[in-house]
Amino acid sequence: MATFDVIPAVDLRGGRVVRLLRGDFRHETSYGDEDPVAVAMAFVDGGAQWLHVVDLDGARAGHPVHGPVIERIVAAVGSRAAVEVAGGLRTVEAVTGILASGAARAVVGTAALSDSSFPARLVAMHGPDRIAVSLDVRDGVAVGAGWVAGAAGVPLDLALGGLTAAGVRWIEVTAIDRDGTLGGPDLDLLRKGIAERSLRTIASGGIASVDDLRDVRALGCAGAIVGRALYDGTLSLVDALEVAVE
Repeated sequence: MATFDVIPAVDLRGGRVVRLLRGDFRHETSYGDEDPVAVAMAFVDGGAQWLHVVDLDGARAGHPVHGPVIERIVAAVGSRAAVEVAGGLRTVEAVTGILASGAARAVVGTAALSDSSFPARLVAMHGPDRIAVSLDVRDGVAVGAGWVAGAAGVPLDLALGGLTAAGVRWIEVTAIDRDGTLGGPDLDLLRKGIAERSLRTIASGGIASVDDLRDVRALGCAGAIVGRALYDGTLSLVDALEVAVE
């Protein structure tokens, strides 16, 4: 693992690659009918060592939906890149299944917030480097359930404390109001995650430029997930990856 990883996002809905604005399914941008496997391979061909694959339909349904597509992505990138998978992983069986398919890391959110024993069991079963917890934050509260309006959540400070106690090593922190906006990362929010030094923080949401990547790296983040900026051409993968080796 590099000191800092730039992780392209491949978000799946209805078999297509899409981006949502602030997690709102009513504000979706589709990036053509190209096979998601081809999109993933293009990132890896461009030098990406990690991919962040999100089953958006799974996040909404509460269980994996795009399993076959994700398996094809994992098989296609082979030993050239690692794949982490998020969306709908709310049971031990779902997490075990996605890891058995070849994913390097499973990212859980909703179930980790609603049941503090869940991430502890996963870490005990699979080790701390194969499990990450997504903290998707709105108004200081980490929420799950696909970010739908009114979803229950946990105050961020309490969530961080619980994950530390559970032995979690990796967290992915997203400012929901920045996601898909190209408005820059929420550095104050990321500092809260980084302040818990036993956790390694991956930044997500709003990243639009090389300067944004440098900012989150300077904070102490272990990596950053980049989505819309790569698809819209605001940020090139070549330039983004250069930050990882500076």
